[in-house]
Amino acid sequence: MTAKRFERLSGAAARRPILTIGIVLALALAGGLLALGLKPSAGIDTFVSSSSPSYKATADDERHFGDDAVIILIHESLPNLVETKDLGTLTQLEACLAGQYVVANSKLQAFTPVAAGTHAPYGGWSSPCGKLMKARVTQVVYGPGTFLNRAVAAVNTEIAALLNGVNQATAKAETEAYELAIDKRMSKKKALAAANAAGQVEHQEQLTTLEQMAVSSGLNGTPSIDDPTFIPQIVFDQTRGVNQPKARFAYLFPTKDSALIQVRLRSSLSDAEQARAISWIRQAIRMPMFRSAYAGTTYTVTGVPVVINDLAAQITSSIAGLLIAAVAAMALTLLIVFRRSGRRPARHPASLDWAGPESSGCLRLLPLAIALAAAGITFGLLAVVGATLTMASIAVLPILIGLAVDYGVQFQARAQEARRVAERDGHGAISAADAVGQAAASAAPAIGTAALATGTGFLVLLLSPVPMVRGFGLLLVAGIAVAFLCALTAGSAALALGDRDFGVVGASVRGAAELVGPGLRGAGEIVRSAARAPRRIAGSAGRGVGAVAGSVGRGVGAVAGSVGRGVGAILGSAGRGAGEAPARLITAVLERPGRILALAAVLAVLGWVADTQTAVQSDVTKLVPSSMPALRNLNTLEKVTGVSGEIDVTVRAPNVATPATVKWMISYEDELLTHYGYVEEKGCARATLCPALSLPDLFSTGSQTGASTGLTQPQINALLAAVPSYFSQAVITPDHREATLAFGIRLMPLSRQEQVLTYMASRLHPPPGVTAALAGLPVLAAQANASLSSTTHRFLTLVTGLLAVGLVLLLVLRTFKRAVVPMIPIVLATGWSSLILFLIGIPLNPMSATLGTLVIAISTEFSVLLSERYRQERRGGHDLRAALARTYRSTGAAVLVSGMTAIAGFGVLIFSNITMLRDFGFVTLVDLSVSLAGVLLVLPAVLAVSERGDALQRFRDASRVAGVARARLRRRPRVA
Repeated sequence: MTAKRFERLSGAAARRPILTIGIVLALALAGGLLALGLKPSAGIDTFVSSSSPSYKATADDERHFGDDAVIILIHESLPNLVETKDLGTLTQLEACLAGQYVVANSKLQAFTPVAAGTHAPYGGWSSPCGKLMKARVTQVVYGPGTFLNRAVAAVNTEIAALLNGVNQATAKAETEAYELAIDKRMSKKKALAAANAAGQVEHQEQLTTLEQMAVSSGLNGTPSIDDPTFIPQIVFDQTRGVNQPKARFAYLFPTKDSALIQVRLRSSLSDAEQARAISWIRQAIRMPMFRSAYAGTTYTVTGVPVVINDLAAQITSSIAGLLIAAVAAMALTLLIVFRRSGRRPARHPASLDWAGPESSGCLRLLPLAIALAAAGITFGLLAVVGATLTMASIAVLPILIGLAVDYGVQFQARAQEARRVAERDGHGAISAADAVGQAAASAAPAIGTAALATGTGFLVLLLSPVPMVRGFGLLLVAGIAVAFLCALTAGSAALALGDRDFGVVGASVRGAAELVGPGLRGAGEIVRSAARAPRRIAGSAGRGVGAVAGSVGRGVGAVAGSVGRGVGAILGSAGRGAGEAPARLITAVLERPGRILALAAVLAVLGWVADTQTAVQSDVTKLVPSSMPALRNLNTLEKVTGVSGEIDVTVRAPNVATPATVKWMISYEDELLTHYGYVEEKGCARATLCPALSLPDLFSTGSQTGASTGLTQPQINALLAAVPSYFSQAVITPDHREATLAFGIRLMPLSRQEQVLTYMASRLHPPPGVTAALAGLPVLAAQANASLSSTTHRFLTLVTGLLAVGLVLLLVLRTFKRAVVPMIPIVLATGWSSLILFLIGIPLNPMSATLGTLVIAISTEFSVLLSERYRQERRGGHDLRAALARTYRSTGAAVLVSGMTAIAGFGVLIFSNITMLRDFGFVTLVDLSVSLAGVLLVLPAVLAVSERGDALQRFRDASRVAGVARARLRRRPRVA
């Protein structure tokens, strides 16, 4: 029934070829135009599932306190930065980045921001500062200028509060003395004198107390932002060395020659808005008015958001180049391996004349045209549903084009075969429409079965913990369906058009083809000549491998040695020339099918074991182009600060600003810092965790934890009220329902980082009514690493994929044997590819971790097509050897052509400057090569063994029938 439907669909397309091609072309062009509008995305939400608790905690943290910080690394001597007018320049730069304007506040002796809209931005409204002010893209900005001005303002506010307290105490003493005098019936004059005397005494006592506090704190007077004694007292710790900053403020002053400004953008910004904001920040630091007075001072914009933003730009610029290169590589391959019809060259080892596929003129590129149309339509659908373009989406292109080329090659080869068979059998030339109908009836069901099984294999990617891998799987499934339909419709229509003359236009096109043809054929001959040497080398290598395997085999037993020599013979036969390959391959396989399967199984088991030892890389900063300036800047920042990221502990409660909650936060911070070796006198040099800006820092007293544990509620309220909101919002929400503790984590392997996070989570015991959770990019990176490193998850995904593909084959093919036979090479290929990747040493990443699924999908395509063609040949009356030979000369040749074309397309990924795509390119090359070679080598052995089982069963059935007949004859009465 399905074959009839395919035949009707292809026949309709062949009868109306121009209309069919017009529709497909229009859809492809429309899809391509829509795809141009796809927005690139390289955010962390493409690596970690949004449903995970850590992602939800991170998203909540970013919503309240801003996204990961964009960091400006300042290279300048700290004394020059904080003890000169450069501090004022830096304060203005930080205000610009925050979308603010600051003025000198004579009361507080510091720079404070003015109300929004009361002053024009630095450089005017058209400047980067003006754009930042209008767009309001920043959540909070804090750096040396903001911090020191806040410190001066806080001290002066406290001094003012203390002085106000002195006056209040003096007034109270005077009032009490006056009332006491009146109660003693003293005159009013004497009562006023007594009140004045009491007030003077109280005032002097209060001033003495203040002077003692000033002496203990090192204050010599009212501090100001340009105070040459007060500012160094805050910044430097001379016990650590000359001009060494206090370790407590490492998030502002990591070394004596550097400082940091941290800009947290609003988490609600779109990718495009974030890109614009980063661009404005880069422009702002280059404004002349913010230039340092000291030569050699530099500003470097870096941070994870900058790397991700630049990576998104790289994705956009890479996709066009990769697509053009992949198409060119595939086109050249098709032109070389597809023979022109009517040309019967001698069987040359490099000519692939045995392969069968042939075409006339530009129809040799028909499969590629179909593939491009399918890719255009598929990516157009991606744009229609509102999805984004990720690094995984780019990898879909060569895979989809490779599969679509395979469908086109298979269908086109079967149509051409139908015409050749008709001519050979004396039926005369048949029309392209009739050939298309026969191809649809005979080949389309097998191609459709392979496509369905391949798509099912890719659906298993929905089990991946990485969102972009799940999207990668869905996009491939949609693309496979589109590619199959395009092959049946546009492919049929194009083949039907090939029979038409088209008058003058056709003559012109044919004339142009004749002019170009010799050049293409010459190029093909050159490439084919160049290919002979590698084939001879491959033959020698194959024989060498066989000899080595034989030597090893002789050490462990004669059987293994025979297997090794058998594989050597196969590889040698394959390498000596494509023209003799089918016969030699089939002969070698049929001689030792059991031994070949045994060796294949042993190698597969070794591969499955090796897969558990394969390294995994999930850190987004290690998967991007190493040549990216943003990544180099981030690496510089990590070297300067010794910190690779920030871990936040988000604390939630009806009111986090209570003594109990603040005390717990302080003790938790102190416990972690002590456990991981942080000592304030030594700084972060050898500590695993370092302090970063947190709520306890607002209550700093200079102790190890930097905060007092004996705060009362009025003190907490007063301190929070004294801190400017634009600074306090970095650590506590305005409603006091959420606060954050921040830790800098040093550079370390992700496995070690995961251990640190596990310990931090185990120590989270907040007071009743308070909840706490870990958040931040390091948390998400460790989670992704744990998911990808899980061999159990990868094994379950592999088994699920195999079971899903096997179930689909069983449902479609209806018999257990037809489903199991093509599955055996598929199962073995997963182990072979894992073994090769382990030996190569390429670490798995979020894309290449899909290795097992890719092998299943690709091997399914090849194995199903070959086994189903073999079944057709057997049904046609051919014996085992003849059926295999005919299968490999026809469908096997088409599989080889499409496989080589896909390999050429995938090879382009190796030249990508995106590390994840480059490694994925290597993986897919291994997958394709192993799948293609493995299926071609092992499937004949599987078929031979299955045939032996059938013969044995037929022998048993015949013996049983003969036994029954003999028994009946014995029971017959003898006739006298």
